[in-house]
Amino acid sequence: MLDNYNPNQNGGGFAPAPQHNSAMEAAVVSRQAQEVQAAMVVAKRFPRDENAAYTRIIQACQRKSLAESAEYEFPRGGSKVNGPSIRLAEVLAQSWGNIDYGVTEAEQKDGESTMLAYAWDLETNTRRSMTFVVKHERKAKGRINKLDDPRDIYEMTANQGSRRVRACILGVIPGDIVEAAVNQCRATLTTGNKTPLKDRVRAMIAEFDSTYQVKQEWLEKYIGCNADAFSENDVRRLGNVFRSLRDGMAKREQYFGEWMGLDNKTPETVSSKTQEAFEKSKKTNGPKEKTDVKAGSKAEGGALNDLGIDESKLPF
Repeated sequence: MLDNYNPNQNGGGFAPAPQHNSAMEAAVVSRQAQEVQAAMVVAKRFPRDENAAYTRIIQACQRKSLAESAEYEFPRGGSKVNGPSIRLAEVLAQSWGNIDYGVTEAEQKDGESTMLAYAWDLETNTRRSMTFVVKHERKAKGRINKLDDPRDIYEMTANQGSRRVRACILGVIPGDIVEAAVNQCRATLTTGNKTPLKDRVRAMIAEFDSTYQVKQEWLEKYIGCNADAFSENDVRRLGNVFRSLRDGMAKREQYFGEWMGLDNKTPETVSSKTQEAFEKSKKTNGPKEKTDVKAGSKAEGGALNDLGIDESKLPF
């Protein structure tokens, strides 16, 4: 019990207990290195059967639930960006095999987390990684709110990390495999859905309205035709939009801001007070202050009527 007693220190007393942090850190690093080496040995000993892996991927993409969440779509710089979703990337990694992927928090300080997302093909030793910083804050209604709840911080970092993990996974899996998976998912949505198209369109419009307060008229303007004329491809595109909103990859104003009386090039959410002021100004300024959508419809001989949209039901 007196092993650390030093009679010559400060006239006699106990010396500070030895520090074991460095030894523990070294042990953790050594264990991780051994795990990586073991995984690489197993991958070399049991290499993937690419034909079997491809078959597993195609079979997975024939599931309706996966096909419905296989792609995302969001506007950027006047064009639309789409691609494989996080869920499809995870299925690709699992079915392709011998891939280690994930996201870790390297450091947390000063109200931000330094994160590392990676995907590593253990068989070919191909690795993609991304280091990024996530600030512990959330922007809502034009205000920045600091996050101090550990659960909120975890959800924020996990959400940001999953997007980088998707990019890393798609960077190590052959592009033709990814393209084949996307095409199969599209085919599944087209041929594998027994619900009539019109019923799915009605359900989708109702879901947009109830979840994100997106009106049918905005969806019709986004696609460019009346809802009765929506095709399978239009339904798929709007499904990608819904998933992008759900996953936080884009905001409602980025898709429908032009018809909400907002600048569709501005990604920030406009506060409710700004919305109220905008609505009030329209009422007080009279017909001359109508939005571009309605003014354009009258000047062009009723373009909205040509689309089959009742102007009286517009939200402006």
